[in-house]
Amino acid sequence: MKQTTSKSHFYLILILGLLTAIGPLSIDMYLPAFPSIAKGLNTSVSKVMLSLSSFFIGISVGQLLYGPLLERFGRKTPLYFGLSLYAISSLACATAMSVETLIAFRFFQALGGCVGMVASRAMVRDLFEVKDNAKVFSTLMLVVAVSPIIAPTLGGYITTLLGWRYIFGMLIFVIALIIIGIYFLLPESKKPDPNFSLKPTSILKGFVSIIKEPQFAVYTFMGAVAYAGLYAYISGSPYVFMEVFKVSEQHYGWIFAIIAGGLITASQLNSRLLKKYSSEQIIKAALTGQGLIGIILVATSIFGYSELYSTIILVLLFLCFQGFLFPNASALSMAPFSKNAGNASALMGFIQMSVGAFMSALVSILHNESTLPMTGVMAFCTLSASLIFYLGRKVIVKKASIKLVEEEEVEMINTL
Repeated sequence: MKQTTSKSHFYLILILGLLTAIGPLSIDMYLPAFPSIAKGLNTSVSKVMLSLSSFFIGISVGQLLYGPLLERFGRKTPLYFGLSLYAISSLACATAMSVETLIAFRFFQALGGCVGMVASRAMVRDLFEVKDNAKVFSTLMLVVAVSPIIAPTLGGYITTLLGWRYIFGMLIFVIALIIIGIYFLLPESKKPDPNFSLKPTSILKGFVSIIKEPQFAVYTFMGAVAYAGLYAYISGSPYVFMEVFKVSEQHYGWIFAIIAGGLITASQLNSRLLKKYSSEQIIKAALTGQGLIGIILVATSIFGYSELYSTIILVLLFLCFQGFLFPNASALSMAPFSKNAGNASALMGFIQMSVGAFMSALVSILHNESTLPMTGVMAFCTLSASLIFYLGRKVIVKKASIKLVEEEEVEMINTL
């Protein structure tokens, strides 16, 4: 880290982790309540699932908006605005009287909350050395991964004891605590830049220049497609476990927690592996392992061997590899940017969530009352990510070679 004490380092990681966890927390806590929400709003579970899709869309669009704002106004002011919008939208969700209202305000809830995801990644790049970024992202995943352990279980009990509307009340309480933490514990890592243009053409040019960087493009798209396997699981798991395997809301929460435990373990093991191996080596091994598990998941679905415990184990192993992929892909994507970290973070987040939303919707579109839609999309994601990684690496190496040759030619000319 560039400048900090051990105590401030702890609080910094905690707040950044909580900001990153807003999205997962907002999703995971209300998943067990889908049947209750459908009953309470006199609609179907499939329509309630559209509120998950609208949330994904809100996160995708919102991140593009916050990138330029974080560059123009610094990091903390956009955070206060976005989290306030999140709290207001959460209140609207809690009092919604129709599924259409819920769907609409889940979009605005995501539009506000996604500022945490963009700002936290940008602040990692602001405050830490490039060589430490992958380790920091692994540590943030420890905080983020606690969400799927606590949130579904808590959401299940809140739904049973108080009703699903109180879930959104709990989210408002959490956001209030985060805002207090930002005010007292989070440093402003980048001063406002009044010269940064908010004109659409300037913003678009900035995004285009970022995506033209091969390292950013390859690792962002590879990470996004691989990470979409997690969203396919999140979208499909309520139906698979509660409808296909007939587990209760509370048991579903515990299953979700167990699987998330694997993600935590892997993300922390990743920090240790980085002492001996490069991020690229870890990504290569993780994609291989995840691809094999994905193929097995599809095979068990196609040939009728899917059952509760084997599905839990295979999904657990599949998502363990995610703990190695996400932090390393994020670190490699952000590495080329020091001055434009806010926009780079926003664009990376937009791509990740757009791909995740598409894969989540694909699970619903392919719905056939079996485990295959979920497992099939999960396998497709990891195999596609492998293809992007291996083809993209060739592009990166080729550009690096051309640049090296050009530098050598300039050096030779200067000696003439």
